[in-house]
Amino acid sequence: MRYLAIDLGKKRTGLAVCDPTETIVSPLEVISEKGELFEEIKRLTTMEKIDGVVIGLPLNMDGTAGPQAKAVKKFARQLKKQIKIPVHFQDERLSSFAAEEKLKEIEISKKAKKERLDALAAAGILEAFLERKKTRS
Repeated sequence: MRYLAIDLGKKRTGLAVCDPTETIVSPLEVISEKGELFEEIKRLTTMEKIDGVVIGLPLNMDGTAGPQAKAVKKFARQLKKQIKIPVHFQDERLSSFAAEEKLKEIEISKKAKKERLDALAAAGILEAFLERKKTRS
């Protein structure tokens, strides 16, 4: 199955995809315009032949849902009305931190790192989802 991962942020949203064998996860893009977000996701799910969407759920460190997690759940409800494929959640605690750590190793400008961070975080969310899916099987 092919999945599209979403790292929903207040300013930017990162997207990542996996191959049909669920082996390779690739950062895809970062969307800065919130008004275009639903349309871009719908376009990508069709173009990339996506079977399911995975949205990072930003839980607090104690596992509770704060205001941002509630905003993500609201976004997911709206998205489900617009696409006809399953939508899943994946705990995304520390995903941005892990993405920042990966980007430290690459010698690129701060601006370029900022532009890639959210897509890389989405890739981390998708990797965690796929790993959890494997362990359940």
